[in-house]
Amino acid sequence: MEEAGQEIGVDDLRHELGKLEAEEARLSAVRRHLQHQIDFGFESATTREREREVSDERQAIHRRIESVEELLRAHPDS
Repeated sequence: MEEAGQEIGVDDLRHELGKLEAEEARLSAVRRHLQHQIDFGFESATTREREREVSDERQAIHRRIESVEELLRAHPDS
């Protein structure tokens, strides 16, 4: 993979993977909190909508994590 004519190194990919995994963990915690609100009857009109948004963001992060992991597996220096 190249970015602006420069090859992305293994360290860059690992750094990106770490950032993505941290964001996924944060989104999972937010989603879990919203799901508890829904499950225990404390939802507001926007709780389900917000849970859906967070869930969609989390799925997008998962796709990015999978892409970076694939690049790492394919990288000759990994």
